[in-house]
Amino acid sequence: RYPREKRNKPQRFHGRHVLNRYPDGMEKCIGCALCAAACPADAIFVEASENTDEVRFSPGERYASTYEINMLRCIFCGYCVEACPVEAIEMTGAYELANYAREDFEFTKQRLLK
Repeated sequence: RYPREKRNKPQRFHGRHVLNRYPDGMEKCIGCALCAAACPADAIFVEASENTDEVRFSPGERYASTYEINMLRCIFCGYCVEACPVEAIEMTGAYELANYAREDFEFTKQRLLK
């Protein structure tokens, strides 16, 4: 058998979620919560806050101050990726998500950011 990194995965595989950033380091997520609205399992929670001139997290007026995904509820359908207008959320090929504690399946914004 090949090591897990070397195996070929299907191109349409939906694995672990990540939140993308722009090349300058700003977050792509604008806190619109369309991903949460599109999620059939109600696994995503988004809370938006306003950017200020002094502190800016995203290029828009708002940013996601809270972004959480409950991976125990997620059905890996990919609707959140399709609903995002700025391509902030992405599903990677990472598939090893096993853990021992339920709390470790709550993916917060800090854990999701690339």
